[in-house]
Amino acid sequence: MPETALTLHLIRHAPTAPNAERRYPEAGEDACLTPEGRMLAAKLRLCPAVIYCSPSRRALETALLAGFDQPLVTPELAEANFGVMAGRTWAELEQAYGATPRYWIEAMTQPTTAFGPPGGDTGQSFHSRVQGWLNSLPPTGEVAAFSHAGVILAALRLTVGLTAAEIRPCGVVTLHASRGTWWLSRLSAPDLIEGG
Repeated sequence: MPETALTLHLIRHAPTAPNAERRYPEAGEDACLTPEGRMLAAKLRLCPAVIYCSPSRRALETALLAGFDQPLVTPELAEANFGVMAGRTWAELEQAYGATPRYWIEAMTQPTTAFGPPGGDTGQSFHSRVQGWLNSLPPTGEVAAFSHAGVILAALRLTVGLTAAEIRPCGVVTLHASRGTWWLSRLSAPDLIEGG
């Protein structure tokens, strides 16, 4: 890796009860970590110089348990706004709206589309927010960001063109950048905890 490269670790927050229910978070909902989530977060081992963090309690709690007591709270790393989808499971959404939620979610994955769930982010607004944060990163050094699956997926689309990946709670993605070129070196799930 070039000495002039940036290393960026993207970490999804540890598990919460809504994750287990596979329910989209309500606007402003701030679930705390499950006991398993707290154990997984405490097992994270990273040594970056700068730590960014979504303003959500679940991301902040994950960063604190991983040993980072002063992360830079960064609104651009906040969860997507799911509008009318918020607070519902996929089954509930299909019962209420049929196949339409699939189009809403697909739209949110597209960086240039002006469509998304009613009352929520569009693909364009969501990706523009994430791109703005990526553009603000230093050109060299090692940084980490504690955030959400959607934000991490958006960063992967915007940097290396990856259009689909499973980002499990407490999963880590490591990217590198040098002279405007990004590459992926790690996409890992956390170690499973017995009984979890």
